[in-house]
This record gives sequence, C-alpha cells and structure tokens, in this order.
Amino acid sequence: MDNNTNDVRRRLIISAAALPFAAAPVFVGSVHAKSNDYPNRPVKLLVPFVAGGGADIAARVVAQKLAGVWGQSVVVDNQGGAGGNIGTGVAAKAVPDGYTLLIPSGSILTVNPHLYKTLPFDGKRDFAPITKLVSGPHVLIVNTNFPAKNLKEFIALLKSKPGQFNFASAGIGSQTHMAAEQFLHAAGLDATHVPYKGEGGIYPDLMSGQVQFAVGNISVVSGQLSSGRLRALAVTSATRSSILPDVPTMAESGLDGFENLAWFGLMAPAKTPAEIVEKIYQDTARVLSDPEVKARFQQMGVSTVGNSPARFADEIRRESDQWQKIVAARRLTVS
Repeated sequence: MDNNTNDVRRRLIISAAALPFAAAPVFVGSVHAKSNDYPNRPVKLLVPFVAGGGADIAARVVAQKLAGVWGQSVVVDNQGGAGGNIGTGVAAKAVPDGYTLLIPSGSILTVNPHLYKTLPFDGKRDFAPITKLVSGPHVLIVNTNFPAKNLKEFIALLKSKPGQFNFASAGIGSQTHMAAEQFLHAAGLDATHVPYKGEGGIYPDLMSGQVQFAVGNISVVSGQLSSGRLRALAVTSATRSSILPDVPTMAESGLDGFENLAWFGLMAPAKTPAEIVEKIYQDTARVLSDPEVKARFQQMGVSTVGNSPARFADEIRRESDQWQKIVAARRLTVS
C-alpha cells in the first residue's frame, strides 16, 4: 500500500473520530434552545379532582397568571376519581416536555402510597417536584340543624353514638378525608366515611343533611358558609384564620397541639429536562409572590408558598413519614 493511500486512510479515521465531538455542540444547542423557547404552545395543568375543589381553585388562579407570563394559554384539565389517583396516573404517563403538569394535593403524594395496595403511579419515581403553591387549614363544618354548636359538644355527641354519623370527603385518601381521620384519631371518635369524586360535590349533600359533617379546605368552605346552611366548628391550623376569626382552632377547643394544613403543589413528569423544571419553578415563584395573587389567596384563607424543588421534595418525604403512622393507627387500607 503506497503512502498516498495511507494518508487518505489516516485522514478518514481522524475525521470519523472527530464526528461525535463536532456534533455535540449542535445537540446541546438544540436542547438549550428548547428550554429558552418554553413554552411555545399551550400548557395543560392536570387537576386530578373534579372542578370546584381546593386544587381546582389554586390551579385556575395560577394558570391565569402563568398565561400572562408565558404568552401562551394555560389550560386546567380536571380528571377526578379514586382520590386523585386516576388523574395522577394520567399525568405520570404524559410526555416529559413541560406541556402537561400536575396539580396534586398533598395526600396524593404523602398518604396514598401508604393507603392503597396498588397505584397507577409511583410518586417518587414518576414525578419531578417543582414547588408547593399554597397551604392552608381545614375547617370542621356541620349542617346548621346539627345539634352540636361547638367542638366540645360535637365530640361528646359522636362519643355517645359511635359510628352513627357520616362524614363526607373529596375521596378516599384525599386531604379532606385524611384531615377528618386525623381529627377522629386525636379525639378518639368513630364515624362512617362517605367518599365523593371531589370536594365540590360534598356541600349540597351536607346542606341537605344527607351527610352530617366534613373537614373541608378553607378555600372552599369559606365560600360555602355564606349560604347560612352550614356552621363552622373549628379550624385545623395552630392559630385562627384571618377570614374566620370567630371560629376557634381545634387546639383551643381541647385537642392540644392539633394541626393539619392542606396544600397543593406543582409537579412535572419525571425526566422533564432540568432546565425546563427550573424555568417553570422560577416563573411560578414569581407569580406566587405577586401582591395581587397573594391577596387573592389570602381572601380564601390560604397562603402562597413557592418553595424550591429540593425543599418541596424534602417536605414531601417528611410528611409521608408522618401520614404512614396515622394510616397504620387508623388501620386504613384500600385494595
């Protein structure tokens, strides 16, 4: 083989070896461009509950403001059922490109893994935490015809008739269900659970007397109290709510140290590019810090949060450990 042939071969080998490195900047640049362009089409916020509940309310406020920031439509998609598990399972299988995001309640991620034997998703594996949106207390409410006028009377009545009263929730494992279970556990009570497909359906039946009580999200309950057909007995926060200042806390009413806060967050499917997750977080945190948004949520009795993805993930882990103990103590399980 002559020298010219050898030279040609050497040049071909060198050129081929260099190809991956020459291509790499093009690939990295294209990914970077995608994150810079995000979003360039409508974004869907999947709420795994029917319309009218706390998650739905939070989603619609945030969606409206994010649409203004992004210059794209942000659509709320309600897919309720099975305590939020159906919609969450759908979100887990969504393309991880930032265009389908999940608005979970805290219980979906911290309770349901301990409550359900099987789930259509794995909270740790299938989602990337973005931020906690809002947090606020629950409120124990009854029909105005219910004989108990305060929490002490309520506890005494239920103790005298164990298992004879019904309570409604947004679904098995929902925050409204677990807030009630935590309360019943702390007070040593027994009552029959009536699960609904979402919180919005609870209150007409509570007003008509088909169920006797509920422990609802304050953002939803506060609006329902204006009907004059419901009475608030106690809030689950450590201090009284600014929008229900005349309603005592459960701790004030005899359940020392009792506290339960509901929250709704924002998650992306796992494997969503980190730069897109970070952009969504930064833009959402900016929305949540907007004085108009903060005031709007405060009028509902909840506070905006906007914590970092890492801190949000840590809070989920710690809360999950706490609920695992309560689920075991209440002997709760779903097939």
